[in-house]
Amino acid sequence: MTDQTTARAELRAATHDQHERVDRLFSHVRLDDRQDYGAFLGAQAAAHIPVERALADAGIADIAPDWETRQRADLLRADLATLGLAVPDPAGAIRFESEAALLGGLYVLEGSRLGGTMLKRSVPSDFPTRFLGGGDSAAWRNLLQMLDARLDTALKRSVAVQAARNVFALFEISGHRWVRTGTFG
Repeated sequence: MTDQTTARAELRAATHDQHERVDRLFSHVRLDDRQDYGAFLGAQAAAHIPVERALADAGIADIAPDWETRQRADLLRADLATLGLAVPDPAGAIRFESEAALLGGLYVLEGSRLGGTMLKRSVPSDFPTRFLGGGDSAAWRNLLQMLDARLDTALKRSVAVQAARNVFALFEISGHRWVRTGTFG
């Protein structure tokens, strides 16, 4: 299998446009401004928390034995609480109905973790950053290997891509909601 045909390459290529839109949307956030940072965390929570819950409800722990260490919803809630902010309403609902869909959803959340590690560098040290804290880089590599091993048919890859696109769409909806409120952007 060449890099062009790996599941990870297919997921990356198929979600590239959405990923870019979400990155552009959140690039307007001033992470060194307490109000903007709180709005950013709120927007993340409105998408991340329902996705993480849906993954758990659909049985991701059966597929990813390290699921417990991958979860970040409680870290996000704690960061919001430290800032004196409530957890926002979900940006929408999402469901995962197969192993391939679960893997597509997990791919987006774990990619978000990598991005959060980079964003953390721009956040003042006195702001809460548990959610943005790094993860185990081996966990990302393990996920990529799992994707390539388990998404071994065109149908499975298609299902994973659609699930990943649905997750990105939820983050985009949440980001637009927060931008429209004038809280940042």
